[in-house]
Amino acid sequence: MTDDQEAERDRRRDVGSEPREEPPEVILGELLADREETLATAESLTGGLVGSTVTDVPGSSAYFDRGYVTYAYDAKREELGVARETLDEHGAVSGPVAREMAAGARDHADTTWGVSTTGIAGPGGGTPEKPVGLAYVGVAYAAPWGTEGSFTRSVRAEFSGDRDAVKRASVERALDELVRTVRELEDPD
Repeated sequence: MTDDQEAERDRRRDVGSEPREEPPEVILGELLADREETLATAESLTGGLVGSTVTDVPGSSAYFDRGYVTYAYDAKREELGVARETLDEHGAVSGPVAREMAAGARDHADTTWGVSTTGIAGPGGGTPEKPVGLAYVGVAYAAPWGTEGSFTRSVRAEFSGDRDAVKRASVERALDELVRTVRELEDPD
């Protein structure tokens, strides 16, 4: 563990006087292992950092299947099955593309869960409609056949900071969203 990772772990645990939960990658690992579920990642802006963070947890081979790094439009289409029409209409940095990326990872890897990240890390590439720091996270769940409970969803987030800060914040948001969604299935109320 690097000094930065140790400092982040300590910050999460020691904010104020309240003890903090474990990092989201640890919580996610416990949830997926307990549920005997699996995960695949589909990453654009984070370039593999979500998968790397998940596999930093010992025992992650019990639930992490694979990761797709699909930076280009063609990679998203070829590896994940993102529709050309979706990319053309919404652009790679969009909720619909994040949902299709997550579903593509889930379905191509035949896992229970798929999570995706797409966005603009900067320093260039932003527009007024899609500024630097904009990210979308997609989550896809494969419910048991016949239950009609499968779904995809996406969330939009904006982060500040340099390229590295935006990428790292996007990783944390992706893992937080996945943890939140798995917990919602456990306790739908």
